[in-house]
Amino acid sequence: MIAGVEEDGRFALAGSGLDRRDLSAEEFAAVAAEIEREKAPRWVFPSVEQTYPVLLRAGVRVRRCHDLALTEGLLLMYEGREAESRSLIAALARLRGEEPPAEGPAHGEDKQPTLFETRGPSLPEGVRVVEAAALVLDEQERRTSTTLHPDRLRLLFAAESASALAAAEMSLDGLPWRADVHATLLTETFGPRLPAGQRPKRLVELAAKISEAFGGRPVNPDSPPSVVRALARAGIEVPSARAYLLRGIDHPAVAPLLEYKELARLYAAHGWTWLDEWVSDGRFRPVYVVGGVVSGRWASRGGGALQIPKTLRGCVRADPGWKLVVADAAQLEPRVLTALSGDRRLAEVSGSTDLYDSLAKAMFSGARYVPPARDDSDDRSRAKIAMLSAMYGGTSGEAGPLLALLRQRFPDAVSYVEHAAQAGERGERVRSRLGRTSPAPSDAWRALTGGATEDTATETKARRASRGWGRFTRNFVVQASAADMTAVVLAILRQNLPSPAHLVFFQHDEVLVHAPEELAEEVTHKIEESVTEAARLMFGPSCPVHFPLHITTVDSYADAK
Repeated sequence: MIAGVEEDGRFALAGSGLDRRDLSAEEFAAVAAEIEREKAPRWVFPSVEQTYPVLLRAGVRVRRCHDLALTEGLLLMYEGREAESRSLIAALARLRGEEPPAEGPAHGEDKQPTLFETRGPSLPEGVRVVEAAALVLDEQERRTSTTLHPDRLRLLFAAESASALAAAEMSLDGLPWRADVHATLLTETFGPRLPAGQRPKRLVELAAKISEAFGGRPVNPDSPPSVVRALARAGIEVPSARAYLLRGIDHPAVAPLLEYKELARLYAAHGWTWLDEWVSDGRFRPVYVVGGVVSGRWASRGGGALQIPKTLRGCVRADPGWKLVVADAAQLEPRVLTALSGDRRLAEVSGSTDLYDSLAKAMFSGARYVPPARDDSDDRSRAKIAMLSAMYGGTSGEAGPLLALLRQRFPDAVSYVEHAAQAGERGERVRSRLGRTSPAPSDAWRALTGGATEDTATETKARRASRGWGRFTRNFVVQASAADMTAVVLAILRQNLPSPAHLVFFQHDEVLVHAPEELAEEVTHKIEESVTEAARLMFGPSCPVHFPLHITTVDSYADAK
């Protein structure tokens, strides 16, 4: 069933013998509700972000859909044309052999044109949105069928489209958020609320301590150059005022400076202004951007939804009689690497809930040579360094020798990411398990790395750029495949949650479900089943890798960690 909004704001539906056009939002929602109730079809939307909120506000939810824009974006990346627009208008233009319009700025569905705003690209005269969508859908299937693993791509499209449905639903439902708890925390931390633009009491006190530590000379802690100059006057030269540099300095101003930086960041990002703007009726309602990062991870449009500070997690509280079921995947990316590479020895290690603890035993027990520890790091920490070095390409310090030992013990896993790194160094693209594709390096990168030179400095710069892009592709194959898997988990879980339990938060490898207390145990089982099924769909029924979860049922998000 194809549905979309025409340029005049009216809605249309077509499919299965039905053809309705010129519908108001209310009429569209009523017809869609009846179709969903009787047929539960796979809906085709030009863009879930543009179409689905109209249904949600009318209380209509759909089980399945195909998001043409998200799918077009994934296909364009696969084909090496990521610079082209993924809009329905652009996709139709390509289909007709015409020059597609450039990608315009993303506007919310309620965006009103300003007085001097120019009209954007439109469909050809006489072409309805449902007709264009039907043509583009057929063309997407044709392009998909010519790929190396079309079934994997189809799974990716379905999971990404379901993620878009979930994102829209979570934005509407909101994350339970106690504004009174948040306000109390701000008052206890910063002092009473002051007019905008004024520094709160606690920051004023810390600023005074900082200046006093520098001999009473005024220092503006909000200005990095002011801090750098103050340290220079004290005989301490630093290139910047970044926190990691300050921590290595022995000076009485450092402690209040670090505290000031941390609190100022909290105040700016999640202070009273944020609370007023983003929390209403006991809910935080961010706007999620599915696939907002090239690896497939989500992003958010304002509100910092994916960066909730630990100090504020106590504000996230279940409603009376309800619970928060919080699940996070234990060491997801190393386990995904294990499944990708087919490394049987590492798969045996993954059977443990704490992969790094088991990895340490497998790495260091019976090894002919174990790199000496450079500090008091325990074996688990060193095993973690080795695995992160494999996935991110770090070789400095003890990472290099530890990575060499990991390569010796688990050659298949390390070889998998090293091949991806080598492809990146050559300027090639790499793909996730389901076919999400890395972007191409820039023209400037190709110009720098593409030719031989006798200039030592240029050659060094070229090698550095080549290795840098190799580190990106090394990590991309793992991180993007992990994003694939979490999208599949989300798609399965969204359909299988017992009503009225619902998703309220998702980031990378963590999910929160808000559920009546009596359903919390069932929700826990549904989450576990979703991960098991996702692993089967992603890697096959014989996949030996264990994907354990840490699941807790709590009243407050703060109690989940």
